[in-house]
Amino acid sequence: MSTMTLVHLMTKNADRFAHPNSVRFGFSGRRDLPTAYAAGLTLFAGGVLVPASAHAAEPAVLNPGNTAWMLAATALVLFMTLPGLALFYAGLVRSKNVLSVLAHCFAICCLISVLWLVVGYGLAFGDGGSANRWIGSGKAFLAGVGVDALTGDIPETVFFMFQMTFAIITPALIVGAYPERIKFGAVVVFSALWSLIVYVPIAHWVWGGGWLAELGIMDFAGGLVVHLSAGISALVIAAMLGHRKGHPMWPRPPRA
Repeated sequence: MSTMTLVHLMTKNADRFAHPNSVRFGFSGRRDLPTAYAAGLTLFAGGVLVPASAHAAEPAVLNPGNTAWMLAATALVLFMTLPGLALFYAGLVRSKNVLSVLAHCFAICCLISVLWLVVGYGLAFGDGGSANRWIGSGKAFLAGVGVDALTGDIPETVFFMFQMTFAIITPALIVGAYPERIKFGAVVVFSALWSLIVYVPIAHWVWGGGWLAELGIMDFAGGLVVHLSAGISALVIAAMLGHRKGHPMWPRPPRA
């Protein structure tokens, strides 16, 4: 309901309050509406009913509570990868391959952290100008991001770290598609290329103001950016690698 509509309705029913006995006797005396009451409606509409546009123009202010929670959430998401996801996948392979799975997750964590700082964050959340519907640009090595820069009401450096943890866990999820069947070097190369070619553009499309965001698509928990992209990619790479040698003739139970 607009402000003018609300004021009109209040004025239309103001005759009920123009006389102390108006409610009891159904008095209808709009001509007796005090001038002060009309002025009060105007002040109410201008000072109380329309604060949103005024607040929208105010500069962003750091919120300590939101900042503290985002720092805690950043640590929790990182723990989902190390040690959470690493131990989970390590428990699904044979004992001789436990160390390799742990190394895959640890290497991905280190690699994506560097890539995110160098180029990933800028491509995902930078302003791409005329190409912003598809990809961002800038902010390499956090260029132009000062210590006082805010994203919403939290520091942009905190937002950078929070998004970095999602960039880490997404390729780490794909590790479950190829354990015991891929070399360590191939994991490193695949994870780096996949993050830059697949994850970063999708993150920009949904979270960075790209074309999916313009369509009104929202992803609050990573169902599109993280899980859907990782799940489809895991199916593709598993299909490309093919069946295990000897499967199903030679059983390979976990932790055997």
